[in-house]
Amino acid sequence: MTTKKESVVRKQKITVSVIGGSSIGSKVEKIAEDVGKLIAELGCILVCGGLGGAMEAAAKGAKKAGGLTIGILPGKDKDDANPYIDIALPTSIGYARNTIVACSADIVIALPGSHGTNSEICYALVYGRPVIDLGGWGMSGMISVDNLEEVEIKLKKLVKKISEHKN
Repeated sequence: MTTKKESVVRKQKITVSVIGGSSIGSKVEKIAEDVGKLIAELGCILVCGGLGGAMEAAAKGAKKAGGLTIGILPGKDKDDANPYIDIALPTSIGYARNTIVACSADIVIALPGSHGTNSEICYALVYGRPVIDLGGWGMSGMISVDNLEEVEIKLKKLVKKISEHKN
């Protein structure tokens, strides 16, 4: 017999949180956009902090590929979201929203960033989420990759594993 919780989980799409700096250079911007595109192409939903920098670039890539994006905003106004966010979720809790960004994900992809990104990585690891390290963080428990091709390989394996577990 299937429990209600199991049947609901199977119907949900896989969510991938992209975390990274709000102030980035053109190299990281391109990588973030490519990561967002990959997430959408795999049929996953992109979750991010909903603002600028890596968050905006990833959401832009996902939208270009026809994907769905969710922004977990630190403030109280949906209008704060970048233009590529489909579902803006204001929290009014500031950086504490980083726990939501991390915990709402089935998989996390970490790009270069600062303290906020570091906190999201830590929360994701505490919550047992797989974290793909594309930002050179080198923290224990992360899945280290060197380039987008390796991200694609690891992400596809994780998506397949999660999909099989849900079915």
